[in-house]
Amino acid sequence: MTTSRTAPPEVTSGRRRRWRYLAGLLVLAVLLVVGGRLAWTWLNPMGEQSIDRSQPVLLQSIKDLSRFEAATGTFQVVVDLEKDANFLPDAIKGTRTLFVGAGGVDAYVDFSAMATNGVTVSQDRTEVTVRLPRAQLEKPNLDNSRSYVFAQQRGLFDRVSDFLSGSPTDQRELYLLAEKKISEAAVASDLRARADANTKTMLTGMLKSLGFTKVTVKYTDEP
Repeated sequence: MTTSRTAPPEVTSGRRRRWRYLAGLLVLAVLLVVGGRLAWTWLNPMGEQSIDRSQPVLLQSIKDLSRFEAATGTFQVVVDLEKDANFLPDAIKGTRTLFVGAGGVDAYVDFSAMATNGVTVSQDRTEVTVRLPRAQLEKPNLDNSRSYVFAQQRGLFDRVSDFLSGSPTDQRELYLLAEKKISEAAVASDLRARADANTKTMLTGMLKSLGFTKVTVKYTDEP
């Protein structure tokens, strides 16, 4: 018959103390590693700090846009061109042409014409002031698909002359007159004022997206 031996109470107590010491040392080691890592990250003695002291390239960026097509006007005009002979009735010699001219006129702001000091930025780079030239008008661009001769009356001599020449009457003069009238209408309209307003809106939104909190856009003729 065999009997089991049990360790004396002193031995069991000594083993428990050793395990507790070992566990405490492990916990202390983990705390030291974690604390050291956090301290290193916070102090970062070998790290680098970047400070951006570069000047803004705002003026060059605006000039790179060159021209901003700020508004487009669509116009239509009826040209009534009559040519009479001095001593002959219209039925013998003379023409009258009704021509419908349709086209558009673009209004643009030329950023390349800005002065070198056209953009001023505050020292803290939160405010910017831009001075622009006024909007200009392009030449009218007639749409051939919507421009046509609506009606035409020709005297007998003119009909015979067109028949013998084998070519229709030259319409260049009609197109030039239509362009001139459309150009005058564009100047008299608010197309340039609308282009100025649209340009202000565009620049204000663009500059605020770059981080400026206050944007002032003026034109060169404004105080």
